[in-house]
Amino acid sequence: MIAYVWPESRSSGAGFRMMEWVHLFVQEGWKVHVSSPSQPSEHANDLAALGVESSPIALNDASFDRFVADLQPDVVLFDRFMMEEQFGWRVELNCPKALQLLETIDLHTLREARHQVVKRTQAVALEVTPQDLFSEIAKREIASICRVDLSLLISDAEIDILQHFFGVKRELLHHCPFMLDASHRPAHMPAFEERVHFMTIGNFRHAPNWDAVLWLKQTIWPLIRAQLPKAELHIYGAYAPPKAMAIHAPKEGFFIEGRAEDALEVVKAARICLAPLRFGGGIKGKLADAMLAGTPSVTTSVGAEGMTGGRPWSGAVEDDAESFAQAAVALYQDAILWQQAQQRGDDILQHWFHKKQNETALLARLESLMANLAEHRLHNFTGAMLRHHQHRSTEFMSRWIALKNKPADIQ
Repeated sequence: MIAYVWPESRSSGAGFRMMEWVHLFVQEGWKVHVSSPSQPSEHANDLAALGVESSPIALNDASFDRFVADLQPDVVLFDRFMMEEQFGWRVELNCPKALQLLETIDLHTLREARHQVVKRTQAVALEVTPQDLFSEIAKREIASICRVDLSLLISDAEIDILQHFFGVKRELLHHCPFMLDASHRPAHMPAFEERVHFMTIGNFRHAPNWDAVLWLKQTIWPLIRAQLPKAELHIYGAYAPPKAMAIHAPKEGFFIEGRAEDALEVVKAARICLAPLRFGGGIKGKLADAMLAGTPSVTTSVGAEGMTGGRPWSGAVEDDAESFAQAAVALYQDAILWQQAQQRGDDILQHWFHKKQNETALLARLESLMANLAEHRLHNFTGAMLRHHQHRSTEFMSRWIALKNKPADIQ
């Protein structure tokens, strides 16, 4: 597994997702080795405790060739297309029979397109046009998706976009939502009467989360507070910057709390989770956590995308500030409405995020690919074309940087 950053399952949905793969592969008896060019973090998961080896790797450096050639993995999983750009060609050169997987986390192409729509319209950006999508990021990300043997998508909506807008073949894509079961739930979940206040959570380095916090601060929370003057909103998230701490306003019931050591504990203490996401991709860890903690949520169509399998939402989905605030107040005050929303969350968890079901489907797909890899690649001419030397600009840029970084006396 080649990770953009060392997995931090308590800091972000991306970290949680990567640890899902680690646990699954260890559970299956696979020998797992995680590598990353990023700096170690005190908040990273303890991989050694799981029997997982880890190795730092360098960007634009031939040392990775020796490392991966010695390792000779059967499967290589890149998390995010940037890692495939940087290391995919080296894996192919040294381990040509290794199955290459891309965990997209969320489609950067879609997230960026929606961000541009929000900048123009200041509205929730569920719908995008080809003009929004066909960006420089898209050219890179879609090329990466075509080069690898299989891309793992957490959202079925993103699979539809890849097929409809970009013509990516379905056999190059696999849909796998979060894999959750009762072991992920808190031992005790407080009842409606035991809970108080609102909350939200999300890594502050993730642009959609910061946009949501600002929308809460400037528009939505004042509307809620006007009807519930004693209510408080507690905002948790890793890596809170000074600009976030600057909007901490206890007199307004608006609290920037920073990192939560245990996300489920703070989620289950609140009566309502608020997630006014105007742009983004993938599916939202904070909303999955809310369902696990039995906490109804109010979100947008972007927030709920890919998270229900067609089932009713665990709370309310609203795309304008006034309706969002009104739905939050109604859920906060009505115990019956609240309990119904909680039950809908349980239904989604049981049917859409079913751990065993999603794990079984994924493992069957991987086993089939490993048994028929040559034939699979034969049907992916676009990927073969993109790996052709005339189109491998990232490889030759990397080689040039590596040469430039060598001392002059050995060039």
